[in-house]
Amino acid sequence: MILIKQFLTPYILAFAVVMLVFSCKEVKTQGVSEIAIEESFNDSLGVQLVVLGNIQDAGSPQIGCAKDCCKNLLENPDPIRNVVALGLADRKYQKTYLIEATPDIGQQLGAFNAIAFYPPDRLPDGVFLTHAHIGHYTGLMYFGKEALNANRLLVYAMPKMRSFLTQNGPWGQLVLNENIQLADLKADQAMELTPALKVTPFRVPHRDEYSETVGYHIEGPNKKALFIPDIDKWERWDKSIIKAISEVDYAFIDATFYDGEELDARDISEIPHPFVVESMTLFDELPTSEKDKIYFIHFNHTNPLINTESEQYKAVIRNGYHVASFRQILEL
Repeated sequence: MILIKQFLTPYILAFAVVMLVFSCKEVKTQGVSEIAIEESFNDSLGVQLVVLGNIQDAGSPQIGCAKDCCKNLLENPDPIRNVVALGLADRKYQKTYLIEATPDIGQQLGAFNAIAFYPPDRLPDGVFLTHAHIGHYTGLMYFGKEALNANRLLVYAMPKMRSFLTQNGPWGQLVLNENIQLADLKADQAMELTPALKVTPFRVPHRDEYSETVGYHIEGPNKKALFIPDIDKWERWDKSIIKAISEVDYAFIDATFYDGEELDARDISEIPHPFVVESMTLFDELPTSEKDKIYFIHFNHTNPLINTESEQYKAVIRNGYHVASFRQILEL
């Protein structure tokens, strides 16, 4: 009996290891485990997209909010409630990029480097901006001399966004001190970052007080993604969101408000966004395969989709859509 046990032990251990590896690869949309993340990056030399935040510009909890959605978070902050950003990692060519420079950029960059197995002090090879609203560019301040004092970090910006940064302080100081180096973007013109990764900006209608607003088309070696964190309403765009979704494998789209009942202290018509209920109505006739591409993102602090136990969250999942989650990895 002892001999049989000694003979079988190595095989039992080997079987256990195999089962562990397979279980680690089951990366779910919500609650992605660190083990699963490690396996995903270990096993691939391709391109990965990482969700580094899913909250609207002002964060959660939001300043001045005493509602149920925020009051408990003041004493017990939720570390995964970061403002919207994506990370792109090309493992083969050892390049990383951020899309958006948010107020949470320190935590986001640290998390991104940990996920991608890079040193904690590694800087991205570039940062892409969408527009000049506070949650999408103000993280650039941490590259300045008061903080990191970066050396010519590439920041990709559209023409009006570039002018805004160079002509207004403190952003102009980042340029003058060569903490950042601005790189030009042109609408609908692809930027090849590596032989396996391209990023293309495209204009979308939004409240363009200081800059134009863009979304991004992201193309890896095998799959494509769409990123539109901010847009006024789908019908105000001169393109079809349904057609845009049909051309990609993943679509991260504006879901700032679930419906029009969330805000009772502000005129919601002054801050137009596609309500989630409107988007689901628009997409209702799409086949399951198309709905499966859609990841709602950019949630206001009042949006019930932040709460995975809410009825609204369950309804979105039941209808075949996804809710983008912090540290989520998708293969490109």
